Amino acid sequence: MPKSTRSWLIAILLLSVLLRVVVALYLGNAITDIRGGTADQLSYDALAQRVAAGYGFSFPTDWWPNVRGGQPTAFWSYLYTLFLAAVYTLVGHHPLAARLIQAVIVGLAMPWLTYRLGRRVFGGRPALLAAALSAVYLYFITYAASLMTEAFYIVGILWTLDAAMRLAEALEQRAGRGRRLHLGLELGLAMGVTLLLRQVISAFLAVLALWFLALAWHRSRLRAAVGPLAAAALVVMLLCLPFVVRNYRLFGVIAMPNTNVGINFFWANHPIYGTRFEAVLSPSHGVSYQALIPLELRGLDEARLDRALLARGVQFVLDDPGRYLLLSLSRVPIYFQFWPTPQSTLLSNISRLLSFGLFLPFMLYGLFLAARNARPGGALRRPAADLAVSADLRLAYLALLWLFMAVYALVHLLTWANVRYRLPVDAVWLLFAGYGIDRLWQLVAARQATSSTAARSSLRRRCWWIPPLSTRF
Repeated sequence: MPKSTRSWLIAILLLSVLLRVVVALYLGNAITDIRGGTADQLSYDALAQRVAAGYGFSFPTDWWPNVRGGQPTAFWSYLYTLFLAAVYTLVGHHPLAARLIQAVIVGLAMPWLTYRLGRRVFGGRPALLAAALSAVYLYFITYAASLMTEAFYIVGILWTLDAAMRLAEALEQRAGRGRRLHLGLELGLAMGVTLLLRQVISAFLAVLALWFLALAWHRSRLRAAVGPLAAAALVVMLLCLPFVVRNYRLFGVIAMPNTNVGINFFWANHPIYGTRFEAVLSPSHGVSYQALIPLELRGLDEARLDRALLARGVQFVLDDPGRYLLLSLSRVPIYFQFWPTPQSTLLSNISRLLSFGLFLPFMLYGLFLAARNARPGGALRRPAADLAVSADLRLAYLALLWLFMAVYALVHLLTWANVRYRLPVDAVWLLFAGYGIDRLWQLVAARQATSSTAARSSLRRRCWWIPPLSTRF
């Protein structure tokens, strides 16, 4: 890495940490919903206090969404709860300590991983620009100081993409078995941690495995790819196994680590919406989310309730596929919302405008530019001087980014759409924003250089009678 690039990257990382620490200090020890989308920190804080006090994963009173007081729950992320509980065990109930730890880790990791991903696909300067955007992205700053899974989860996704790309590079360079196995284990660790933070990533992880196998097959390296991919899968299973076993012992059924898939799908596709989805159920319906759960199912334990509600949700779709299609389409503007709304708080509207709204033009331009330059004869199909990977592998990396954005967005459009659930896509989209801004920078610089050259030429024509400087001395 050139010295100037290293200096810029260090400055970006320091700025990223500083901004997040400032917000963490401002929030302090208060546990409140600072704006729409951060209410989950109330639950994680309460649950972590119970774990730290030795009561296990339970709440002191009846809790969202249908958890009985004092009864074990598997609805919330075990991994993030354990992080908070560990902090509270060490320093007492001081949410500020957890905020500061999280702000520093995420403030360093997110721009750093953004730079690594961007450099492999677009080169050094676009990667630096993307890292800078990640550092100042207002949504990322506020969520890094919020006690919920989002910040670590986005880091986990970027880590997963980075590990997958390094494993693909090792495969292409015919690295030794030990190196490939090491990278496979790291990929599994990244995938497992991300999965334990939010299970919704599971659909993309399956696509990621298919991408890797297709890449290996295309390069006649399928046999060499099986070992590290199997190692990654084994690590994921080992990380999830303790929580799957716990759930089986509690509920008597084999279930995913968190029992939240069915209830969310049930709520998201309930006929109460008709064909117009609402990110938050409006009081005008005269019913709460909990009241939508059928009375005959409320006595079930969490795992069985989750299964039963998933079956009901699927039945909603089968009963009226047309309504489900229109309902899913109505989620598109909610998912990609950047304009202010009267239902949102002032801080939410400002955050939306000064993050996604501000950078969306550059994201779209970078996406268009990447698609154009990925065509035969395009710039992304030619070897780059500052990249160690081949042009073919560079295109494969670009395809992986597109796959993530498409699959992750589609999963939410088919289930539950919210601005908050788009943030992982924003993190990858910023790579394209950096690419677009770099290209605009080059165009402006070229135009200025052309204008300067034209001005000098015009001056020479007007002052033809003045001899050049070299002839006067």
